[in-house]
Amino acid sequence: MKSEIEKVLTMVQEGKIDTEKGSELIQVLKEKEHNTSVRPLSYTSHKPSSYIDKTLKIRVVSAESDNVNVNLPIKLVKVVLAAGHNIASKIPQSEQYVKDIDIDLILDAIENELDGQIVDVKSANGDTVSIVIE
Repeated sequence: MKSEIEKVLTMVQEGKIDTEKGSELIQVLKEKEHNTSVRPLSYTSHKPSSYIDKTLKIRVVSAESDNVNVNLPIKLVKVVLAAGHNIASKIPQSEQYVKDIDIDLILDAIENELDGQIVDVKSANGDTVSIVIE
């Protein structure tokens, strides 16, 4: 937990979040640590016990049978989003593509347990794209 708090403090120091938001995040981290430390012994790790154990599922079904199925654990999504955005924003060739992405807003949606169908697109030629958290 100490490293997570240090990350929040670094975000405040770099101006990515204000002190109020930083304080809220630290409080949530402390509550999360307290809740996990009092978990009953009957807890089994093979069942999703919380939102963070869920999966982001991306499905693309093409009319031409070029189908895509991607399953990403929410834990991985959070880490990759933050790290990837940070890296991409420092590379001149990719900076223009990520500069307007509010990564904090996306991470905040994850922290607030965005769930269910996120994207559902059906094109005129029969292609479908679906993004779900479950």
